[in-house]
Amino acid sequence: MDQVMYVAPSLSGPLLRMHFHDCWIRGCDGSILINSTKNNTAEKDSPPNFTLRGYGVIDRVKTALEKECPGVVSCADTLAIVARDVTVATKGMSWEVETGRRDGTVSTMSEAFGLIPPSANISTLIAGFRARGLSVKDLVVLQGSHTIGISHCSSFTNRIYNFTGRGDVDPTLDSEYIPKLRGKCRSPADQTTVVEMDPGSFKTFDDGYFKLVAKRRALFQSDAAMLDDVETKAYVEKSLTAGSTFLKDFGESMVRMGRIGVLTGQAGEIRKVCYQIN
Repeated sequence: MDQVMYVAPSLSGPLLRMHFHDCWIRGCDGSILINSTKNNTAEKDSPPNFTLRGYGVIDRVKTALEKECPGVVSCADTLAIVARDVTVATKGMSWEVETGRRDGTVSTMSEAFGLIPPSANISTLIAGFRARGLSVKDLVVLQGSHTIGISHCSSFTNRIYNFTGRGDVDPTLDSEYIPKLRGKCRSPADQTTVVEMDPGSFKTFDDGYFKLVAKRRALFQSDAAMLDDVETKAYVEKSLTAGSTFLKDFGESMVRMGRIGVLTGQAGEIRKVCYQIN
């Protein structure tokens, strides 16, 4: 994974996010990895997943695992392991990944619309996490993963060009930061330009995200929402101090997230290749 991060550091965010996107829909069952067929459009080809990249990395890891221990490590477990290894490769703390998940056999485009959008408010975020057995603390901790990787302008240009449909800007965004973002995203219709999530530190897993949130310079509305709840705001403020526990907390929250809707026993299967069911 160190080699992957050296060659393509921008893959850190997508590879970490892929595990989240997988767990959020149908549970942690590897369904995000299944390819579409002529009879079915899969999750990975749904608009909310268009910005995910790194599927080839997962395929290569799975191939290596199958060579060493065929039929043992699921694609769902592979995603969890890669998410941990990406965090470590970008200077975050390690954690012990729970394994034993089995792979699902269903993946549909429509279900992926259940992913939380970058425009989500705090009520939507909390409800989504609680519905999956996760706490408000898990929410703010996992949002901290936005410290690495990049974002397409299309995920936040509404905040800097047309927030309410009247050509206005998001009042929760630092007004002095808006011209800088417009300098990178020159049109509200920009679908291709990318911006560092944590400028100057997007290759390093640290607590820089919380500094951006506190300064009202985080990119997404869902990031700004961390200041709209007493508990999430308190965690943001704590993460600005020497008493920050974010790096340790992140691993613990990832373990809890990795338990969502897990298939075990005879449910599901262990896929031979991650992009198609057996």
